[in-house]
Amino acid sequence: MKIRLILWIPCLLLFTSCFQLIEDITVKKDGSGTAVFTANLSQSRSKLASIMLLDSVNGYKVPSKADIRNHLIELSAELKKIPGISNVSHTLDFDKFVATIRFSFSNVEDLNTIANKLFAEMKITPSNQSSYTYNKTSRTFNRTYVYEPRAKAEFEKLKDTDKEIINTATYTSIYRFDRAVLSQSNPSAKLAASRTAVMIQSPVLDLISGKRNITNQIKLAN
Repeated sequence: MKIRLILWIPCLLLFTSCFQLIEDITVKKDGSGTAVFTANLSQSRSKLASIMLLDSVNGYKVPSKADIRNHLIELSAELKKIPGISNVSHTLDFDKFVATIRFSFSNVEDLNTIANKLFAEMKITPSNQSSYTYNKTSRTFNRTYVYEPRAKAEFEKLKDTDKEIINTATYTSIYRFDRAVLSQSNPSAKLAASRTAVMIQSPVLDLISGKRNITNQIKLAN
């Protein structure tokens, strides 16, 4: 199963020194919503356009455009099979090198099913698999992040050239709501002027090394 491709195109990330991973989730009052996961490699598009003409780089096979398109088609098909997930679609722009996967969910907890499948595919057993929760009674959205020491151990095994790729990568999470945010617990998070969205940005390396925590409890108005 190609669920490991859920946010980005890892085979291309191996060849670029600058990329952004973006998680954009909208939650409605009843707990349903939409999610958009984006891999933005546009800052390295010139380099990637040249690399795509090669067969391999640094010992890694360079995927063809057809390979990447097929991976995203397979991923969309897999997501459609998950209960609670609907309206699955994807876009792939080879001019800007930006890929997106978007879908609707019936309940916030449906996002955990996708996360757990991703962990299973990577043969990782996280210490807390309940990453997303939403309590309609208390109007509280929770995003739980638990540092996984094995991620750092795997990072240390990489070649220096591969480590450099991670060193410049960034992760952004955006949570949007149809009501005002009364409070949120993460000091690194930024509240939008509209008070209906919360954003956290972090270097990917800080998440791998445990230096940054994106756990957040967001309390919403009635």
